[in-house]
Amino acid sequence: MQIRIVANGQHPDAVAALLAELPEWFGIEAANHAYVEEARSLPTVVAIHDAQVVGACLVRRHFPEAAEIELLAVRSSHHRHGIGRQILERVEADARAHGVELLQVKTLGPSAQYEPYERTRRFYRAVGFLPLEEHLHLWANDPCLVMVKPLA
Repeated sequence: MQIRIVANGQHPDAVAALLAELPEWFGIEAANHAYVEEARSLPTVVAIHDAQVVGACLVRRHFPEAAEIELLAVRSSHHRHGIGRQILERVEADARAHGVELLQVKTLGPSAQYEPYERTRRFYRAVGFLPLEEHLHLWANDPCLVMVKPLA
């Protein structure tokens, strides 16, 4: 599968389409709307296959040394093809080039016992993220797992 990774554009319509196709992960309408709005301004890395966006990652810079993956979504029909890994490799390379030393991601915590996010946590572990802590009250009704990856 030929994938082209493109950075530094905004793709809110593509993000909206991806989220609509992934209700197991992105089933909260207000959160999806917020992601789409963030996609209008946050640095974005996308994966393109056959002229179509099949994956996207939004990155927020908190401090000169730290950034956060706000969103990583890959069309379910393209899961297990290395697209998420390719996107993250580009995100990490760009972050390192701009002095970022620590990358974080927040995802549904393990105490929720929800299979789609068990796969998500396995993916992040496989690409080098380590669980830091699970917050039970950071998000309204769901446990939030903070994972980090040193880039330096």
